[in-house]
Amino acid sequence: MNTAPVLTQRDGAVLTVTLNQPDRRNPISDPAMVDALCAIFEAADRDLSIHVAILTGAGSAFSSGGDLNAMRPDAGGLRAGLPAQTRRNYRAGIQRLPLLFQALELPVIAAVNGPAIGAGLDLACMCDLRIAAQSARFAESFVKLGIVSGDGGAWLLPRIVGVSKASQLSLTGETIDATEALRIGLVGDVVADADLMATARAQADAIATNPPHATRMTKRLLRAAQTADLSQILEMAGAMQALAHATADHDEAINAFFDRRPPTFKGD
Repeated sequence: MNTAPVLTQRDGAVLTVTLNQPDRRNPISDPAMVDALCAIFEAADRDLSIHVAILTGAGSAFSSGGDLNAMRPDAGGLRAGLPAQTRRNYRAGIQRLPLLFQALELPVIAAVNGPAIGAGLDLACMCDLRIAAQSARFAESFVKLGIVSGDGGAWLLPRIVGVSKASQLSLTGETIDATEALRIGLVGDVVADADLMATARAQADAIATNPPHATRMTKRLLRAAQTADLSQILEMAGAMQALAHATADHDEAINAFFDRRPPTFKGD
């Protein structure tokens, strides 16, 4: 049995990344988990032959978020004796994840196979698309533990569901089911548990068939638009468009259109 905190499986241009601590419901606050996720996604982002990634959890949960045992005063986890050290622990630990995901050009699909709680919900929000199994549950539950989201939830969640709904979820800490998550736009699809990975793979394949340079630049524009103004995005889009027009894949798309045939993209 593979005991690595994160597993990967490559299938063509699609990389599946699985949080692999099912007995603990896949907490993501451990240094080993953070290090593994960062290393895997940094390497995947550099590999232009990988067009899209799927992130999911082993077992019955997507991620339970932080490890409560590590939050005990004497546990030696994120919580330290001195507040200044706790701050450094967050910066050197779990806060690396939202910064990394924000910088990625590789599109990432969250296949939420079960509860996504606290930092687990925030991790799903770091991804570009979210698909939920019917059994999935979601909670921005930090307030119920007397803490706040330390990994960017206050920035991530409002950008997906809006300020009002994000405030409701964050201030009540309530848990919502997959149907409600779909209604408020937290996820794009809800499917039967047995169909989750096949649905995620179908979406991944739909992305992977497109020219990879254009796909990655499109993602960068969407991420930059979360903080930049229109004039900055237009300037960035113009520069990226100049690069896109120079690719062989763009020429292939135009030629295939006029030849009335399916295009064949090679990432050139």
